[in-house]
Amino acid sequence: MTCDDVRAALSARLDGEDPGAPPATLDAHTSGCPGCRSWLARAEQVTRLVRVQAVAVPDLTAPVLAAVAADADAARAAATAAVRARRQVLRVAVGVAAVAQLAVALPILLAGLGVGVVDPHTSREMASFDVALAVGFALAAYRPERAQAFVPVAFVLAVCLAGTSAVDIANSTTALVHEIGHLAAVVQAGLLWALGRTTRQVDRPMSTPVMAGRG
Repeated sequence: MTCDDVRAALSARLDGEDPGAPPATLDAHTSGCPGCRSWLARAEQVTRLVRVQAVAVPDLTAPVLAAVAADADAARAAATAAVRARRQVLRVAVGVAAVAQLAVALPILLAGLGVGVVDPHTSREMASFDVALAVGFALAAYRPERAQAFVPVAFVLAVCLAGTSAVDIANSTTALVHEIGHLAAVVQAGLLWALGRTTRQVDRPMSTPVMAGRG
């Protein structure tokens, strides 16, 4: 084998490839050939330098943290939008309940429609109470941040009406069909509670994530 053949085979062996010649033949040639032995030493040095050379790795910390923060912001924005939409639906429902209650109470209060013959004064007093309650519901629908203040009143009214209706039905002083209307008070109380709770979720300050800096 010539020196060129040996050096090509040695280069292939350094690269982990098949040298195409027996290792003993290559070693015997380099032992007896100072030029090839010197070439092999330089080639081995260059190979080591190439293999241990540091590779520049880009710092992806900032883009990764920015992507995580963007995903968190998007999730919070979607959750807030869903809560706001639910609050809007509840506002409309509470407003409709207020309008319906006014539609029933105002004719009794102003024109005496439906006033009981036995006790018209009590009927008008109850209508006045219903109007006041309807105004409170309308205010809660208009200013939902105040809805929570009306919840105790609405729940006390619902509990009292449900309790008295149950007692009267049990004593046979009234019929179940006449007391079905009191379920509206229970529904109104539930809507008011849900509106107050949803409003607190919307107005709750959102926590600001703390991103670790590089020191």
